[in-house]
Amino acid sequence: MPHDGSARARVAKPRATGAGPGASGTPPPVPEAAASVRVLAFTGAALAAVYAPGPSGELRLADITGSAVAAYALPERLPLSGDSPAAHVVRTGRPLWLNHAALAAFSEGAPTPPAQASLGALPLRRGGGALGCLVVVGEGADGFDPEQQRFLERYADAVTGLLPAGTGGGQASPPLLCPALRSLRAGSFALVPDTGLIEADRTLLELVGIAPDDFDGKVDTLLAHALPEDMHVLLSVLEPTPRVLGGRRLEFRVRRPSGGTRWLSLHCRAVAGAAGRPEQVLGVVTATPVLPRSTDDVSRIQWLTVALDDATTVADVGRVVVTALREPLGADRVALAELRDDRLQVAVLDPPDAAAWPSAWQAERRAEGPDAPVGALPTLRSALRDGRMELWPAGTALEPGLAGVGPGGLAVLPLPAKGRTAGLCLIGWDQPHVFAAEERSLLTATAALVGQALTRAHAHDAEQELATMLQRSLLPRRLPDLSGATAVARYLPARRGLQVGGDWYDAIALAEDRVALVIGDVQGHSAGAATIMGQMRTAVRAYAVEGHPPDVVVAHANRLLVGMETDLFATCCYAELDLEEGTALFVRAGHLAPLVRHPDGGTEEVSVEGALPLGISAEADFPMTAVALAPGALLALVTDGLVEAADLPVDEGMRRVRSALAAADPSDPGRVADQLLGAAGRREDDVALLLLRYDGMTTRPIRAGWTVWRLPDAVMHARRFTARTLRRWHVEDVADAVLLVVSELVTNALVYTQGPVHVDLTLRGDRVRVSVSDASPRAPAKPVIDDWEATGGRGLLLVEAMSESFGSVPVASGKQVWSEIAVPRREPSPSDPGPRPNQRDVP
Repeated sequence: MPHDGSARARVAKPRATGAGPGASGTPPPVPEAAASVRVLAFTGAALAAVYAPGPSGELRLADITGSAVAAYALPERLPLSGDSPAAHVVRTGRPLWLNHAALAAFSEGAPTPPAQASLGALPLRRGGGALGCLVVVGEGADGFDPEQQRFLERYADAVTGLLPAGTGGGQASPPLLCPALRSLRAGSFALVPDTGLIEADRTLLELVGIAPDDFDGKVDTLLAHALPEDMHVLLSVLEPTPRVLGGRRLEFRVRRPSGGTRWLSLHCRAVAGAAGRPEQVLGVVTATPVLPRSTDDVSRIQWLTVALDDATTVADVGRVVVTALREPLGADRVALAELRDDRLQVAVLDPPDAAAWPSAWQAERRAEGPDAPVGALPTLRSALRDGRMELWPAGTALEPGLAGVGPGGLAVLPLPAKGRTAGLCLIGWDQPHVFAAEERSLLTATAALVGQALTRAHAHDAEQELATMLQRSLLPRRLPDLSGATAVARYLPARRGLQVGGDWYDAIALAEDRVALVIGDVQGHSAGAATIMGQMRTAVRAYAVEGHPPDVVVAHANRLLVGMETDLFATCCYAELDLEEGTALFVRAGHLAPLVRHPDGGTEEVSVEGALPLGISAEADFPMTAVALAPGALLALVTDGLVEAADLPVDEGMRRVRSALAAADPSDPGRVADQLLGAAGRREDDVALLLLRYDGMTTRPIRAGWTVWRLPDAVMHARRFTARTLRRWHVEDVADAVLLVVSELVTNALVYTQGPVHVDLTLRGDRVRVSVSDASPRAPAKPVIDDWEATGGRGLLLVEAMSESFGSVPVASGKQVWSEIAVPRREPSPSDPGPRPNQRDVP
């Protein structure tokens, strides 16, 4: 499609009549302002101006352009409370269209000298607030016709989108009028018929599909992109006669580089020379979304073909069908339904109000539309069976399921596609309708086009649904509940191509007081990237729950990706947080740095030492960076889709996210995440966002540890350590159960494993946790046969019976077997000093 590079559009300079055909030269560029003047002239506007409120209660002239800026003097300032069209429009929020006579009723703000000028004033509003006013001055006394008014209303909307809040407040306003006109995609040209040279602006070249550097200034280059069957109407522009000096309008099609076609609308007028014959042709070309109702059926079918070629979803096809049929045919209702497994699934209803359709449809209504079996509607079943259009005149008695759809006439169109029927289209009239022969032909041709488009759109929707399901299945359904922290995440797919990508996130609860956060991005946007993403997320989670430190987790994931022998690489940021101490260990592999919002509202990028992305080198090192978090801090991990785009450098994107973090209310991390994604409508890439608000643990655990010596009385020493600790913590009520669990777990570790054994006791709230770590990765096995002769494994059954909960988890050096015993509640005595926190025994 159009080339959007940095090169400026080069055009041929029109030569004077009589220039030799062999003359040549490099076409000079067309200034944007000159192109804007041409387009405005075809809207009947001699000039356009923007007035914006100033700081002292007045309207200031913020921008002006046009062919008659010097001829018509507009005031630089207008009182906001005064009697000028601009002030009236800003106060009321309603547009004014004034011919010469009506303009004379206003005492201020009229162009001088008045001559026979007319004026239009349109409000510039956003979010209910007044940003200013667009004023257009016409040289004719009769004012602007309806078509010109519609274009200028679109122009005002485009200006509003570019107008910053506060314009006119003493600061220089950026150019508004020319960029806004360019955004409407209206191209202009100046043609010299005698030489065949044409001066075309950049927008016209984009509409036709010519790269600016490839344009040589010759009209034949433009004509080469037009469809041959439309050439005859374009030749009347190339060879104008004196009777077309007043101007004309026509539609034609061009072949796009992608192979499709595009309808364009051309408005032109010839300028007479001294001899009274056309010497130059000036024109404006715009994209044509819908042909006017007065066009012939052939043109309507041509437009329908182009419009359906651009329709990608079933909803898009429905909108095109409604536009093509309801108004041109004067119909009151149009319904489009897909045929799925002998059931009709209605995709589009126009009007959408359910009360306008049969009550049976309302009873069957689903969230996505009515759904009814074909067998319940004999009329539709017959049309589907025969594959032939059926037209039912006014007064026909139809089944209750169709009663009221078309009391004045009903057309039932089966939609054929690839040897089968893709669906049905119903068109209904309230007043008696006569089906003309031309209308029958139009409906038949429409049905074939819509059926093919519906099949393509259904396949596209199914592909997108599959991609969405794949993406959702690879990302966590929910994040864990954490003690002392709240984590939220968001994911948005890219808005182009297959809506599946390689961004991922995860929050992994490693223990009650530790959590791992990870965010990453696999290169590319495809099912392959999503598959690698799922494998990497699973691998990182597996390595993390084994108890490895962050650098080892990322190193293992890196070697796994290298071993996959894929051409894709991945970036990753991994953080392990100690929620009790408020410390975090970060590892960054080619990813964006994490952001943190401090409790005082200040934000910063966390300075984390970087490393190579995953999948580049199996020998890469991944250093760790330790960071302290204060209660109330908000940690943000993002992917580049949020902070980088074609028109957004990553540094500026990170600055915007930091500003949004600073302005957000951290009490609701979910709302903060939604605010950060608020500007993601521009996104070209998928976006992953992971936020964690660190609050600090309200109940700090008390810990004690003991390294078990491999001596004959090792279990006795472990029991003594446990008894001392429980007395110090004043939880002797559970001493018997805890001592039994310690005896059994330590005995198993000494008998069945080699290497060091360690006992950890933790008191958190009303629970005592016993953890015994050893060097063997094998989980303890319960007895398979439970009878009076079996002896092995009975200790584990006993531990399980005495525990509120019991289990085994792998750790980096082996495994950890744990048990939790509930502590009975009791009233503290005045002499009870309570447990001393965080005391650790040394053997």
